[in-house]
Amino acid sequence: MSYIAAALTPSPVAAAFPGIQWDPLGKLNLNPREKSLLRNAEHNPIDYTLSTEQEAKTYSCLLLRILSESLGPTGPSRVSFVKETLSTEDAMQILRVDAMGVVAHYVITKLYEVITCLLEKKGMSVAATFYNPTDGMLIDEWRPLLRVLHLGGNGDAFAQRGAAVSLAYILMAGCPSQGGSTMTRKINYSSAEEPLQALISWITSQLQSSVGTFLSLVTPTLTALMNCPEARLIFSSSGGIGYLCRHLRIGRSTAVSANSKKINKDAGASVQQLYELCFCLWTMTYECNSSATVRAHFARDGAVNALVDLVSSAPREKVVRVALSALRNLAICSADASPDSSGKKTIDGSTFLTDMIGAGLLKNIDLMRERQWTDPDLVDDVDVLYKLLHENFKEMSRWDVYKSELESGHLEWGILHSEKFFKENAKMMEGPDGDFFLLKMLIALVGSDDEEVAAIACFDIGEFVRHYPNGRSIAKRLGAKDIVMKLIEHENEEVQRHALQSVSKMMVQNWAAVS
Repeated sequence: MSYIAAALTPSPVAAAFPGIQWDPLGKLNLNPREKSLLRNAEHNPIDYTLSTEQEAKTYSCLLLRILSESLGPTGPSRVSFVKETLSTEDAMQILRVDAMGVVAHYVITKLYEVITCLLEKKGMSVAATFYNPTDGMLIDEWRPLLRVLHLGGNGDAFAQRGAAVSLAYILMAGCPSQGGSTMTRKINYSSAEEPLQALISWITSQLQSSVGTFLSLVTPTLTALMNCPEARLIFSSSGGIGYLCRHLRIGRSTAVSANSKKINKDAGASVQQLYELCFCLWTMTYECNSSATVRAHFARDGAVNALVDLVSSAPREKVVRVALSALRNLAICSADASPDSSGKKTIDGSTFLTDMIGAGLLKNIDLMRERQWTDPDLVDDVDVLYKLLHENFKEMSRWDVYKSELESGHLEWGILHSEKFFKENAKMMEGPDGDFFLLKMLIALVGSDDEEVAAIACFDIGEFVRHYPNGRSIAKRLGAKDIVMKLIEHENEEVQRHALQSVSKMMVQNWAAVS
């Protein structure tokens, strides 16, 4: 699977760029030589402007200085409110009233062009342009890019998106894994590490919002950063895996339909954004073998549930493909190279396989094997997961499967939700610490938005009450009766029926006398 190339959508005021006149813009303090460089860059291909390392550095630093001087105390005013692409006439009107805002968009656009050219141009590099040749330190001129990310108000979406992507490539060039250092030039990673942490902190702050429009600010940058192991580890330690899983769940649940190209952008992630977020989660799985912390975050943050949901809802084949690849990596990950030194339970592939079985992936994989897929990688992932899931399932007791299903929150009718099962296993609900933690989880699932899950939870609580000594008083003490009673008038008849039966079982004081 190839990496996604970060793309920058054009500025909404791009039509005004040819109208920028550098001579009247006295605020920028440009000397004649700098004005000449800017004009020549307009009339020549970008790779001509970047003919040598020194020319690339001079032009890039000039763009960054102009960006710094154009921002002002709170960032561009009129331009930041422009969301749709303007005609030449309307864009020129914006240039007349907010020249500095248009200039900021222009230099960000040109800087992005510089960086993409350097990434492709032989004999040139981002590292040579943005890091000092003597000490390998990141040049000081980078700072306006971070300042753009923290503009006042709602910020400037294009400027923030462009600054973030550009800064990501500049900082990744300073990471050891990216090979920026050579025999003749050493890059000092310490100068890039703190800015990289600041950039990722901004990304996670945007991911804290459930609004889809915030995702469009960060997904281009995040997909670029996921090529870099150093960035992946910082992102994980910043809670990034949990934020990705949350948005995958929101995006899946708010999709209008599996065949729609997009959903309400203010409600959650579009299908393309689901793909990009899932891609990021997939790349993060490559850190599982080398980091016990990353494995713990995947287990803690419900990554398996989020990925299985995507596979079952199948919003697009490309989303299913990357979700399956992520699940496969989790299923085969090992703790051998990075054991957990905290003394806690080891988290490895078998842990995630158990979670997958609990989330219902086994049935999905069985069905997927019967379909004709054109992608050989997808077929291979399905075959590997089929083999691993069935091998793991054979080793699990019925109680293990029930516990895993309960912890995943994906309850489905079957032998695990029957009188016979609870007659044999009701005692297990105590848990190893005797705190009835699993019963508490079951009570919480009564409030699930999934009507089948809510109905099954009501049934299971009723069966626990019947078959556990003093189960009635324990369930009441934990608030089960009040919560279940709220569903007696539920609009779904199945939920209503199981809620009524569950409450009735909690009212009977002596089941031995009834049975």
